[in-house]
Amino acid sequence: MIVEILCVGNELLSGITLNTNAHWIAAQVAKAGGTVERVTVVGDDLDAISTAVKESLARKPDILVTTGGLGATYDDMTLEGVARALGRKVSLDKEAVEMLKRSYRRRNLKYRINRVRLKMATVPEGSVPIENMAGSAPSVSIDVGTKVFSVPGVPSEMKAVFASHILPLVKEKVGTFASREANYMVSGVSEAMIAPALLKIVKENPAHAVYLKTHPRGYRKTTPRIRVQMVCKGADKREVEKKLERISAQMQRAIKNLGGKIE
Repeated sequence: MIVEILCVGNELLSGITLNTNAHWIAAQVAKAGGTVERVTVVGDDLDAISTAVKESLARKPDILVTTGGLGATYDDMTLEGVARALGRKVSLDKEAVEMLKRSYRRRNLKYRINRVRLKMATVPEGSVPIENMAGSAPSVSIDVGTKVFSVPGVPSEMKAVFASHILPLVKEKVGTFASREANYMVSGVSEAMIAPALLKIVKENPAHAVYLKTHPRGYRKTTPRIRVQMVCKGADKREVEKKLERISAQMQRAIKNLGGKIE
């Protein structure tokens, strides 16, 4: 299950807003056993959005999630960008209009459904609107071989749609999945010193079944400190646990042989 994320918004590129959406989505996909292969961030520009969508679809991920740009203002143009990438037009969707009305009723908002607000119900032709239970603007899905989901940029709204409509698809495609992780704080060993041991372990295991990573933690006087992270994945929980035990033992031996100490 390969997922790509396209985040839209000038605020993400200017440093005004931290891109927590991509971080959260990637974590959910990884926990379910899927793989996020790319995160792209573009500004509120129609050409940039359209180009990014085209480039993603050319790579043929299972799912493309776009975040942001679904609102009523002039710079909300994600759906138009998606439509352009697909060679389609946007049009007012009756069901999306009803979703918009229901969203206002749920929150006791006496808004008039005018032309500006109807922009949020104007979607790519052939797409399916998804009700936004945490906000106003409907999300949208469209299947073009890759399943494209356009969700709001507001984190609470994005999370609600992702959890109810996208994550179940990831879990269904992945099937039975187990993941186990262990971490060691190590002193007296640098990244360069332990790199050959990590490479050996990775080569001995199937791709994507084992993830090893070192995280530098600076120096205590002249003694290097690192965190060694080990993650094992697979379909069988017991086999994953055994594999992690075996790799942990290998790592402990390598650290000892290098003169390091596990804190």
